[in-house]
Amino acid sequence: MLSRIDLRGQDLSARELLSIVPRADVNVGDALAVVEPIIEDVRVRGEAALKELGERFDGVVPEHVRVPEAAIREALATLDPAVRDGLEEAIDRVGRFHRATVPPPVDVELAPGAVVSQRWIPVGRVGLYVPGGLAVYPSSVVMNVVTAQAAGVPSIAVTSPPQKAFGGLPHPTILAACALLGVTEVYAVGGAQAIGMLAYGVEGLCDPVDVITGPGNVYVAAAKRAVNGVVGIDSEAGPTEIAVIADATATPRWVAADLLSQAEHDPMAGSVLITDSEELAEAVERELGALADATKHLARTKEALTGRQSAVILTSGLDQSVAVADAYGAEHLEIHTASPREVAARIRNAGAIFVGEHSPVPLGDYLAGSNHVLPTGGTARFASGLGVTAFLKAVSFIDYSADALGAVGEKVVALAEAEDLPAHGAAIRARLSE
Repeated sequence: MLSRIDLRGQDLSARELLSIVPRADVNVGDALAVVEPIIEDVRVRGEAALKELGERFDGVVPEHVRVPEAAIREALATLDPAVRDGLEEAIDRVGRFHRATVPPPVDVELAPGAVVSQRWIPVGRVGLYVPGGLAVYPSSVVMNVVTAQAAGVPSIAVTSPPQKAFGGLPHPTILAACALLGVTEVYAVGGAQAIGMLAYGVEGLCDPVDVITGPGNVYVAAAKRAVNGVVGIDSEAGPTEIAVIADATATPRWVAADLLSQAEHDPMAGSVLITDSEELAEAVERELGALADATKHLARTKEALTGRQSAVILTSGLDQSVAVADAYGAEHLEIHTASPREVAARIRNAGAIFVGEHSPVPLGDYLAGSNHVLPTGGTARFASGLGVTAFLKAVSFIDYSADALGAVGEKVVALAEAEDLPAHGAAIRARLSE
């Protein structure tokens, strides 16, 4: 089912590995041409455009673009108690972890009377996108909202596509998750039009936001690229992906189950096994075939597993497995080896690392405490997953006394004159002469 890439006996550079590792064929740039007119339509025509686009793309004209608070409360009242229990556990664990990651303030006295400080200040308003396509993602509500709340953001808007099956409202489980988190500003808007609404605002409906976060399809990613600079964004999320570093000690059925778990997300999802054991690879493929045949979402799962973005990569040993994993830069990286913590400590590029056989990716998708909004498509080489700093700005405070300024004033003047900026030096000397 999975294609094979055999690297055994080859000494490959990082550049060569980058060209070999499997990738989904996704071009956000091509999608820009589609989304830019949609964003402009929303910017110009506002709510009327949102309703027309809802009918065009989601098959329904939402009666209420902003979801009535009564509908949000009703969704919570009718939520399955087991789902509510899971969401509440996720909210607790994700909240505790993210509150602990808020950077502390820093004060540095560089000389007597010369203090420079840094404070992390939350943005005033954020827009959080929750997908509504092939699956329902209340977990994305948790990951985005809880993180923004942990950062101290005072104004939060959530948007999710209208669902024809629910009278033009977002899925009720999405609304129930919002209710659990105390979010009452929710919109029945999806796709690029939702990103345009959040970035530019709609008069009488939605104020513009400062930051937009949340995963979506290629058109949502393209829309986020289009408005980046008007607002801040977290990332351009692509199809989900998992890589597993495994050796001969791994349990084939567990590895197969985890590869399958990501494949059911999307036909473009990537599932990659990196191993130095051909016997394990063959055992995993046998298990994967049996599990895939019994899965609910057989068609999209098989398309994902047989696509160019999924593969078994055979390596010469653990060192090469680590090098391949760093070249791939997986959104999710599992370590199934004899010494998983030691291997995990060697990894440089991954959105999140799941250490050992009892820390599978689905745990992180829901309630491990970490965030499941993670860099995809190899961007883990330079990007991080969603965290509180996505909603915080580091602001410096410079507080010098007269004596502290006097101690370095002439040095500032010398540097200003070296840059041919005499007014800079004059601003300093004006104070030194007082």
